[in-house]
Amino acid sequence: MAESGFKKWIITITVIIASLLELIDTTIVNVSIPQIQGNLGATITDAAWVVTGYSVANVIILPMSGWLSSFFGRKNYFLTSIIVFTIASFLCGNAHSLTELVTFRILQGLAGGGLLSTSQAILIETWPAEQLGTATALFGLGAVVGPTIGPTIGGYITDHAAWRWIFYVNIPVGILAAIFTVMYVKVTSRDGKDKPIDWWGIVLLAITVGSLQTILEKGEDEDWFATTYIIVLTCTAVIGLLLFLWRELSTDHPIVNFKIMRHRSFSAGMVTSFILGVGLYGSQFVFPVFCQNLLGFSAQQTGEILLPGGLFTIMMMPFVGIMLNKGLPAQFMAVFGMILFFVFSWFMSGSTLASGTGDFFWPLAIRGIGLSLLFVPLTTIAIGGLKGPEIGQGTGLNNMMRQLGGSFGIAGLNTLIHIRVATHRNNLLSNINPYNNYFTDRYNALLHGFMAKGKSFFDASKMAYAAIDGTVNRQSTLLSYNDAYIVVGWVMLAAIPLIFLAPIVKGQKAVADTH
Repeated sequence: MAESGFKKWIITITVIIASLLELIDTTIVNVSIPQIQGNLGATITDAAWVVTGYSVANVIILPMSGWLSSFFGRKNYFLTSIIVFTIASFLCGNAHSLTELVTFRILQGLAGGGLLSTSQAILIETWPAEQLGTATALFGLGAVVGPTIGPTIGGYITDHAAWRWIFYVNIPVGILAAIFTVMYVKVTSRDGKDKPIDWWGIVLLAITVGSLQTILEKGEDEDWFATTYIIVLTCTAVIGLLLFLWRELSTDHPIVNFKIMRHRSFSAGMVTSFILGVGLYGSQFVFPVFCQNLLGFSAQQTGEILLPGGLFTIMMMPFVGIMLNKGLPAQFMAVFGMILFFVFSWFMSGSTLASGTGDFFWPLAIRGIGLSLLFVPLTTIAIGGLKGPEIGQGTGLNNMMRQLGGSFGIAGLNTLIHIRVATHRNNLLSNINPYNNYFTDRYNALLHGFMAKGKSFFDASKMAYAAIDGTVNRQSTLLSYNDAYIVVGWVMLAAIPLIFLAPIVKGQKAVADTH
């Protein structure tokens, strides 16, 4: 039965806080990796496992969250996830070695995976069916804004305090969420308590998803299939996936119920959620690296530039919920969101080395509006046809697909940038010859400038060529990032026909009632 009045809102605030804990921690650590590396005496490659370990653990638990909620009871599982996440945050902040930190981040990721989907399921049960558009829009605020403000918070804390505080700040928030959960979230039945546990399904799922996520996280750094362990993990992921599918389709009590794929809208929604992950996390990966590595912005400055886009998303979310409640088909809103995302990518693909903070305001505002028109409608398409226990399974799988889409997007864009840097560099170097007037004018200006400072002709010539080579490298990298932006835009635009694989339902609410 749906809640009303104060209790409805306090539960809503609780689940949004819990989901924000998980989503912010997905990106908050990224900007602190150099400080963690130096403090714990690790290489940058080893320190990156602080991010990878969390992501792998998170994506493993997401598809199991529906079964875990059914087995332990939704409130019990949600409360346990909050408590474990909060304890793990303290342990991460108190870690004295990289091994300890990575271990506790994995524990944090396992708990965080249970927060996201369970939060969404609790929210669906709390709001009446006719108001679920608003409820899903409110939840979408956390899902979209969380990863956006993570680098801002991380950058501020790292610049003004020690990196350990990016974990300690979770503790009071986690305690507050746990107290509100105990007081206000209602107990649900443990439908899966007396059913046998699919241990083989759990093991195969962990092996398959864990291997795949590790490949996506580390593949580019390890030169993909030039590294033995990446090849081994690829074989493990493929074999594990086949065995997992066979197991889940043949057992009476699967850990992941693939029978919900019979809903055409859910199957289509899984695909579009994957594409959303590519766009959301892919563009979010490119922008901070572009700003900090090429334009020289600090982590805090980059986060502050991203913040207005998040605010546009916040302002638009209630409008999206209202329009869905009034019966506007989710597909129409999602199409407009895809187009706006392409417009954002097109603007960003024209960036230059002279771009300033003001040049990014409107492109990021357009992105923020586009995301608000994508998240809730695409969730509606995916979850709209599910009822009862299927919602827990559906939200877990849907969130997993979005996370995997983000991992594929980041891995793909990272590889694209690496390849295109070399291509653009070769193209630009072809213009460096004595027959190119632009080159000779630039070379002579640099040469005379260095000689005027007392350098010999030989040294000045070397310095002039080095300066030009540095310019070529920066321009090559810039053009590669611009390529990445436009590729993300075309992917989003090309995905528009996939939205209509799901049947258009006029007057469809944001998600179906759970009862």
